[in-house]
Amino acid sequence: MIQLGEYIKMALKNIWANKVRTFLTMLGIIIGISSVILIMAVGNGATELISKELGNLGKGQVFFYLMDYQDKYYITAEELEHIRQMEGVKAAATETFFEGTTSTKKDDFKADIVCINPDGFAIMDWEFVRGNAFTEKEAEDGRPVCVISEADAMKLFGSTNVVGMDLTIRLYDSLDIPVTIMGITESKENNTVEALYSDPYIQVVIPPETITRVTGLDIKNDITDFYILKEDDVDSEKLCRDIIDYLETAHHCKGEEEYMYESFDDIMKSVNSVIRLITVFVAFVASVSLLVGGIGVMNIMLVSVMERTREIGIRKALGAKTGSITIQFLAESAFITLIGGIIGIMAGIIGAWGIAGIIGLLVPNMRFVPVLKFGTILLASAFSSCVGIFFGIYPARKAAKLSPMEALRRN
Repeated sequence: MIQLGEYIKMALKNIWANKVRTFLTMLGIIIGISSVILIMAVGNGATELISKELGNLGKGQVFFYLMDYQDKYYITAEELEHIRQMEGVKAAATETFFEGTTSTKKDDFKADIVCINPDGFAIMDWEFVRGNAFTEKEAEDGRPVCVISEADAMKLFGSTNVVGMDLTIRLYDSLDIPVTIMGITESKENNTVEALYSDPYIQVVIPPETITRVTGLDIKNDITDFYILKEDDVDSEKLCRDIIDYLETAHHCKGEEEYMYESFDDIMKSVNSVIRLITVFVAFVASVSLLVGGIGVMNIMLVSVMERTREIGIRKALGAKTGSITIQFLAESAFITLIGGIIGIMAGIIGAWGIAGIIGLLVPNMRFVPVLKFGTILLASAFSSCVGIFFGIYPARKAAKLSPMEALRRN
């Protein structure tokens, strides 16, 4: 233990005696470690942000759809109601889209007409800033009512205080549907995902029966796809399998795979896996610079051996063992890379916060906090030391193998 302390003291003394050269040698290690730390911290922070935002949009949602569009496989309103009553299902809703137009004193607008039953508001997690959603009774009666977002209210009327006002929607360039605005939903403008997608259409949400009364289309019973919102603690795969089994039994197509589903939770897992894979790959590419840094350490240690041959000769003449000389030079190379690794870790953390801050300034909706796990720091420190030891082995062995007479004669 006393000898080890002496080796460390000698290693630090030699490093300090050649400060500029040692620092230049460390640069490769510093750049490599800081790049890996920066990429991992920014990648983890961005992954958490995306996961959170996507989770807010569709956590617990499962989308069921029909593979073969034949009448005999269409889902009825009664079957959807049965699914809604199944254990583990919080809500079930259809979603049918039509394109139309609408006009106000401000301008003419293209409109996305979305037909959903009241459960759709719970599934989409819409919050109301004014008014309220239409009820089951109003939906069944086909009441001429609608819900719009506060952003669309501003586009249409220049105000969000529009509950009770009338709006006329035109379908197929000839069918006019007068509706009364009964609710204004919150526009989640701070949502990162929604900030990346701007819909130029006005979105008007109305009950399906309202469209049926005007067009004669039985969209309430000719269902080809629908959403459910599952309970948080429910086994998603089992619940979805139960729903598929029910539909296949009801339509006499057991095992024919006419009904399929996509779970939002499964999609989230895939998205997170892809992001992590990209982050790890980029971090691996950045870590290649550690190889360059290691070669630099080996080069400077070889130079150090050449400069200190006389010192090595004197030590061996006084009885120093081959192992002692090896450990001394290995300690130097390990300390060079360890110190470089520590500086690299600090530089990487500062750089990660800097990049996150710049992204937050340029894209306010994408502000995130870099996430650096303790394991990553520990691994980076250990790896930098291992690089020093690995690339220090050859110079250390070269120094240790010098014979005393040859070493003294060279100088």
